[in-house]
Amino acid sequence: MEAAGAEGDVAAELRQRLAAGGQDHVLRFWPELDGAARRALAAELCRMDVAEINRFFRRARGDGGGAAAAAAAGLDARMEPVPRDVLGSASRDRGLVPRWESRGLAEIAASRVAVLLLAGGQGTRLGVPYPKGMCDVGLPSRKTLFHLQAQRLRRLQQMAEEQHGTPCHIPWYIMTSGRTMESTKEFFQKHRYFGLKKENVIFFQQGMLPALGFDGKILLEEKGKIAMAPDGNGGLYRALGSHGIVGDMERRGVHSVHVYCVDNILVKVADPRFIGFCLEKGADCGAKVVEKTNPTEPVGVVCRVDGVYQVVEYSEISLGTAQRRGPDGRLLFNAGNIANHYFTTAFLKDVVNTYEPQLQHHVAEKKIPHVDIATGQLVQPEKPNGIKMEKFVFDIFQFSKRFVVYEVLREDEFSPLKNADSQNGKDNPTTARHALMSLHHCWVLNAGGHFVDENGTRIPAIPRLKDANDLPIQCEISPLVSYGGEGLEQLVKDREFRTPLIIDEDGIHELVKNGL
Repeated sequence: MEAAGAEGDVAAELRQRLAAGGQDHVLRFWPELDGAARRALAAELCRMDVAEINRFFRRARGDGGGAAAAAAAGLDARMEPVPRDVLGSASRDRGLVPRWESRGLAEIAASRVAVLLLAGGQGTRLGVPYPKGMCDVGLPSRKTLFHLQAQRLRRLQQMAEEQHGTPCHIPWYIMTSGRTMESTKEFFQKHRYFGLKKENVIFFQQGMLPALGFDGKILLEEKGKIAMAPDGNGGLYRALGSHGIVGDMERRGVHSVHVYCVDNILVKVADPRFIGFCLEKGADCGAKVVEKTNPTEPVGVVCRVDGVYQVVEYSEISLGTAQRRGPDGRLLFNAGNIANHYFTTAFLKDVVNTYEPQLQHHVAEKKIPHVDIATGQLVQPEKPNGIKMEKFVFDIFQFSKRFVVYEVLREDEFSPLKNADSQNGKDNPTTARHALMSLHHCWVLNAGGHFVDENGTRIPAIPRLKDANDLPIQCEISPLVSYGGEGLEQLVKDREFRTPLIIDEDGIHELVKNGL
């Protein structure tokens, strides 16, 4: 009886708090729930700040979209491309790259660099029930995205130690979502952190927000469960504060932080060239970009609007503006955003303490399965019926006092994994695998190696893959052997190889005999 009474008290208290915010409908099915379901729902609701959620909704919706429309009005006329004095380019500033790399490696050697991985994404669009970082795209080695990134960190630490003679470490902060935290941690434990020290791999979780109907009412996923969604990759900044991550960075002496998304198979984790460029420019915030391939490519562009740096989504730019070209023939707005950023720890601290509450949520209208409050039936909507609110990692560019942009070659550094192979032939496991093998093929050629066919005839060097139908030479080089193509001459110069070719820490393997 006492337990039932206590449960009743909890329900009454919850109902009163929810009713004050107009959200008490979520308790509509409370009488039908068993004890465990009631406790789970009560715990979920106790963690929820209903007044804050209502405030987020009002700000995000503005005056019915009028405020957002007004802000977007005349956007084309207010946009300016990235000025050359804040732009560094891996291809156009080739002579400066070694200096930037040296500066970045010195910073890594001093253990002043950390990396922060945005790993909240589920593999739903890939057709797998686990986090994206656990995906195996079919490389000869069968390494996952997490495995490749971990080995790049290990190699970078080794390079910095060899050049500067001091042991160093690069802390790896991994932000998961509620749905990916446990499976991600278990995966790292199972693989013994891929050879990294456990104390230098730090997991933390981004926040979740309830999905709302167009009227601002919280939706139920089940009779006793709120429909929740991650608060976007810009939820990073709130999570940094709530989990004490910035404080941990300060205690470790970290000055520079490289932030990136999990799904890019070519990502140069803690890229010393990018870090060195940002340090040389005295930047507090930097964005790595790739040149847009064509005016209608669906990627946001880094630019200035009213003198303030931001990312403008492709859907917000008119075709006329997207097609504009500069004197050199390049697209004027060509700095394609790839969610790859540099921040100083001091800037992140300012964001967490001062600027994060000023960030406004972006609204995404979605088809959200939910329980009908009147009938108790599960509804699978055929058209958008509600919204999910999220913030974006680039929302804080506006607060930077010294913002810079670093342009890299797409074929060297960007091949995202977003879709299953059965889908539109773009950004899928096959394109990711081909991009990595094509890059490694080029590394071997640049180091003086050659490939031959089954008759021993040299295969002519071919240009980089131009479309998904081009098949690359099958070649994979372990990140533990080479981070960015360095150090291969002693292994491959003036030698001929048959494919598939694997070069790893155990040597050179030509996997032809067994057809592996």
